[in-house]
Amino acid sequence: MLTIRLEKSSDAAAREALLDAAYGPVRFEKPSERLRSGRAPARGLSFVAVENGRVVGTVRLWNVSAGPDRAALLLGPLAVDPARRRRGIGSTLMRHALRAAAKGGHRAVLLAGDPTYYSRFGFSAERTGALWLPGLADKTRLLGCELTAGALDSVRGSIRVPKRPARTPLVAAIGRLAEPQAA
Repeated sequence: MLTIRLEKSSDAAAREALLDAAYGPVRFEKPSERLRSGRAPARGLSFVAVENGRVVGTVRLWNVSAGPDRAALLLGPLAVDPARRRRGIGSTLMRHALRAAAKGGHRAVLLAGDPTYYSRFGFSAERTGALWLPGLADKTRLLGCELTAGALDSVRGSIRVPKRPARTPLVAAIGRLAEPQAA
């Protein structure tokens, strides 16, 4: 039986072995990896697929800035054990991750990947034409998915590590409630 759950720190070795098997050492040369390197994924947005007690799939989302002022998530890497591909594990992970991101108040998800595969989840290059991911040579692979309609309207600029952690609308509202009110 397949279970999707939040990644635990004890999953790290299994996740890394899975990513090595799925992508090999070239994964460290990808432009998206430069944005992920040395950082933790967005809180509550790292998932693993577990089958018979073994990690067989992984997906993580990362806070990024899309242009100078737009918070977004960067998805990746998505990987499934090569022996278990074509069974819907990757699709299940993707749908779970996107639902969790939307539930958490995030408005848009970006990724660098195969347009044919990711279009089934609502990703396209339609709204990413004025964005660039440093090091990504093929702009047709820069894809976006709006979790909130209009989230990528007029967005332009470089995708980069945010200057400060992104605050989802829910976190921002809680922060305002906790601030002392002027009399």
